[in-house]
Amino acid sequence: MAKHKIYTMSFSKVYPLYIAKVERKGRTKEEVDEIIRWLTGYEQGELEVHLEKQTDFETFFSEAPEMNSERKQIKGVICGIRVEDIEEPLMQEIRYLDKLIDELAKGKAMEKILRRA
Repeated sequence: MAKHKIYTMSFSKVYPLYIAKVERKGRTKEEVDEIIRWLTGYEQGELEVHLEKQTDFETFFSEAPEMNSERKQIKGVICGIRVEDIEEPLMQEIRYLDKLIDELAKGKAMEKILRRA
């Protein structure tokens, strides 16, 4: 079975789209980075290295230092599918990130996005 196209896509190609999406709604690149670090456990410097290396999504998530255990609290619909019902683990991780970026763009408070409240 062939890999889904997004798995081999460079994370650095999608990253600017995340930023553009949230900036249109008055949010910041720093907030996007905070979400990515919260989800994956990457330090800022490690995140920047992956962006420079144009790491694909599969590698980006497989090399993540520590996926946040709180991510299982992320619920809702992204691309017409409930994130909590996605069975393929890598696709679920990607959609968790998409959902968090959507929440940021919709104006949700960072404390709620990062499941602190």
